[in-house]
Amino acid sequence: MAIKCIARLRSRRVVQDQLQTPNEVEAEGGCCWANLPQELLWEVLLRIEKSESIWPQRKNVVACAGVCRSWRFIIQQIVKLPQLSGKLTFPISVKQPGPKDSLLQCFIKRNRSTQTYYLYLGLTNSALSDGGKFLLAARKCRRPTCTDYIITLQAEDFSKGTNTYAGRLRSNFLGTKFTVFDGQSPQAGAKMGKSRSSRLANLRQVSPSSNYPMAHISYELNMLGSRGPRRMQCNMSTIQATSIAPGGLDPTTQSELNPYQPTPTSFLSKSASMENSVSDQKNGGLVLINKAPRWHEQLQCWCLNFHGRVTIASVKNFQLVASPENGPAGPEHEKIILQFGKVGKDLFTMDYWYPISAFQAFAICLSSFETRIACE
Repeated sequence: MAIKCIARLRSRRVVQDQLQTPNEVEAEGGCCWANLPQELLWEVLLRIEKSESIWPQRKNVVACAGVCRSWRFIIQQIVKLPQLSGKLTFPISVKQPGPKDSLLQCFIKRNRSTQTYYLYLGLTNSALSDGGKFLLAARKCRRPTCTDYIITLQAEDFSKGTNTYAGRLRSNFLGTKFTVFDGQSPQAGAKMGKSRSSRLANLRQVSPSSNYPMAHISYELNMLGSRGPRRMQCNMSTIQATSIAPGGLDPTTQSELNPYQPTPTSFLSKSASMENSVSDQKNGGLVLINKAPRWHEQLQCWCLNFHGRVTIASVKNFQLVASPENGPAGPEHEKIILQFGKVGKDLFTMDYWYPISAFQAFAICLSSFETRIACE
């Protein structure tokens, strides 16, 4: 009952925050929750965070973060990063590295008529039929020289001029090379926005027209028509190769120590952005390649072990692992960082691991939807 009261108070205060200054809001007598002793408040919020471990119950944690500034500050201290907790709580979680201990299971639904794609977090083992927690949405936009996928935090809002804009994926003319652009600057000092999502999630906002290249995806040409599946390589510009080594730094910590300063696309030509993968590799960026499948003589097909997460054979199915170019071969090069596969006509599973984020994994999977005869 108390949680429901907090949620109602939070929704009312979200509207008030947009009309009043923080000092005016905090000075109101109705904000009695902010006057609780800090020790008691910390203990209450800590118990709520521990008890609401899965969605949809975890929305109560988000509601607590919207009550007032003191509650929001404590919740930010209590809620751990996804790589440590394995939980996606705030919208910013889709831009943070995944868990280190296990694959985070998600799925993608495709709407052919509207050319839209929706990413959901799997809540249960039967989440594919029961539905899951919505994370991201993307819409395909065909242009004369390329194809764009606009990625947003809202299922129905695909405008670049709003705070829900997360980034985009752009292909070259042949659809063999892609660049992933982030809608927010990776620099630590970027300006924060005032929207509800950014306030709850600590999202850093920049001009919606700015895009920052963060990954380059390329598919190997197969002009001779040799037998075999697609071959792809992903150069992660903002993730250092040392992050996968034992005791290596995660991308979040690395960005604070040595901020990545890319060039906005307004000053970067398309050809230059597509060719940056070579420089990324020289600068120590993480390189991912698709795991080579084995040929099954009895089934007469290429096979990969998806551990039951994929049920339909498709050229789109893939598993990404760290490339040997990242350093000496070790156990970390055998770990599957991202796997994507078909389970229905318009239903696909997407499981990802540290050090990539849900946003990066979703963008890589979107590139697999493109039909490219020259690579198959």
